[in-house]
Amino acid sequence: MLSQVVELIESKHRFLITGHARPDGDSIGSSLALYWGLRALHKDVVVVMRDPIPPAYQELPGAGEVQTRPAIDELYDAAFVIECSNLDRPGLPGLEKQFIVNIDHHTTTALFGHINWIDPTAAAVGEMIYNLCKALGININQPIAECVYAALLSDTGSFHYANTTERTFKIASELVRRGARPAHVARALYESHSFGKVKLLGHVLSTLRRDATGRVAWVTMTREMMEAADATEDDLEGIVNHPLSIRDVEAAVFFKEIRPGHFRISLRSKGKVDVSKIAEHFGGGGHKYASGCTVIGTQDSVENRVLSSLQSALRATSMAAD
Repeated sequence: MLSQVVELIESKHRFLITGHARPDGDSIGSSLALYWGLRALHKDVVVVMRDPIPPAYQELPGAGEVQTRPAIDELYDAAFVIECSNLDRPGLPGLEKQFIVNIDHHTTTALFGHINWIDPTAAAVGEMIYNLCKALGININQPIAECVYAALLSDTGSFHYANTTERTFKIASELVRRGARPAHVARALYESHSFGKVKLLGHVLSTLRRDATGRVAWVTMTREMMEAADATEDDLEGIVNHPLSIRDVEAAVFFKEIRPGHFRISLRSKGKVDVSKIAEHFGGGGHKYASGCTVIGTQDSVENRVLSSLQSALRATSMAAD
């Protein structure tokens, strides 16, 4: 499908780029890298997101050019939808009227585009955008390199998730040669937390629990915790990795109350269980080792349902290993 994307870009001129609501590092980094790549070809291009860019990514080249809109009210030659499981994920009414190019690396992504370029072997969509720029003959300049590097760093968990491969490091090395600044990007992503985030982390970690086997750990956040910490939804990113860091824990869950009776669930795995299957069961999706979903119900019922599914999956993997 890469060839179809290349042909489209070469033959058209006016493009829209968007990603999922509450954009993360891969969504933002990939979108901005594509923006700079299309600009290098003298295309008319705009990046539009439903939600503002989180502070950690505001130092990326072009972040200030991203427009925040509630809907898409113009018609473009094509709209590139980055890292979205379905066309509702960006949260932008009017997007359905566009010619859609769906670019993702999740196996759970629906084929909602007129062109669907899905590469589950890519560590991040940023890697795919890097390959696209190369296929288009675009010089990988400093803005492209830094944005792709941020996407890779974010979606590989600083190069320690299972999706990190020799290819990942080869691309990262090339990006540094092209101007990406590893220390600068790392500081922006991991050392620029708000006071509210660190305060919220303390509240959330106070709820830390694990099951009788010690293989599943979870934390919970209520709206009251967010208000007490004066935190925002941007401050929730990365918190699920704390319970996952516990020795002997194989999978972790972060239950986030986004409004009364609605919980956004982050699932993480060290590799023995495919948490994307759990997320799919509850209407979500993602990676084998990093997925999410939204579940409606009381806190106790939501926790019991999700944890029961996760524990069953872990038991099944243990039986298969035996």
